[in-house]
Amino acid sequence: MARLLKTGSGWRIGWDSSAPKFKGLVGADEWAVELTEAEFHDFCRLLTQLSQTLQHTAGELMDEEKIACELESSLVWLEAEGYAHAYTLRLMVSSGRKAEGAWAATAVIGLLQAVHTLDVF
Repeated sequence: MARLLKTGSGWRIGWDSSAPKFKGLVGADEWAVELTEAEFHDFCRLLTQLSQTLQHTAGELMDEEKIACELESSLVWLEAEGYAHAYTLRLMVSSGRKAEGAWAATAVIGLLQAVHTLDVF
């Protein structure tokens, strides 16, 4: 697979194995940032871990109770905020160049599903 781009309402994610440095791409409708292979891998891993953490926590929360949870590596930082079933997502890239982005709660489910279907590693 040389190039892959998946998009949905409020999100996009891509991979270009032939790119010399920035092989990954994440973004929303109004912004996008290219990521190195390591940053992209960390983004996917941390997003999956955040989702699992929120699913496990859902049983401990009342329906109207919100939660904030963050995870980070030396390359990227992610924060989920909202309800266990519907939360916004924020990203900060902290290696080399700096970048920030966010996804609306309505976009996170599609983004998460796309991450689970990627087979780039």
